[in-house]
Amino acid sequence: MQLSINLFRTFDGVSQGPGSVEEDPRDGFTAGGWLMPVFDEGCGEAVNEWFGACGALLLGRRTYDTFASHWPEVSDPGDPVAATINQVQKYVVTSSDLPAGPWTSTSTRLGGDVVEEVSRLKELDGPGELQVHGSVRLARTLHEAGLVDVYRFLTAPVVVGAGSGVLTADGPARAMTVTSATVTPNGCVVTEMTPADFDNSLTAAVEEGQDVIREI
Repeated sequence: MQLSINLFRTFDGVSQGPGSVEEDPRDGFTAGGWLMPVFDEGCGEAVNEWFGACGALLLGRRTYDTFASHWPEVSDPGDPVAATINQVQKYVVTSSDLPAGPWTSTSTRLGGDVVEEVSRLKELDGPGELQVHGSVRLARTLHEAGLVDVYRFLTAPVVVGAGSGVLTADGPARAMTVTSATVTPNGCVVTEMTPADFDNSLTAAVEEGQDVIREI
């Protein structure tokens, strides 16, 4: 299965707590809820498309608990996101047992080495992607391990300063091939990218009085 990370992020790269102040206040983060004022119909369409490619979910424990407190209550048969989240297999990275509930039959705990466990899951055959939603720290670990096949970001025109994001100074150098990009009515940029080899073999130079780009 292909592994994708599907995340909301601010213009300055923070993915922590997009939905509300209470969602993820770790490390004193108080700017939660930054996405809601700019979330529009275009954002909803993008999220529907993301989940349309989902074959299974890979979640950190905090995101799993947040989802489990909300999505089983959404019974609207016309909501494709709720239908997907409630029905697909969910793999949860956690050191503790999962609680009994509506998702018991579709939830599996991953308690070993994250990179090894996810590498094993990627070898499974099945329709759709293995998708990470939320779960910022998990997504960062998978990015730094080079396991991500598809990156999808919905970038809001908001700056919040300090907060948790996927792309940090500890991550690998990568080029990205943009496979799609759209702008929603409220200015959110929805981007899908696949990783490629980093290339710094070119340089700016002046040749015969002209500003050019040439190989080093």
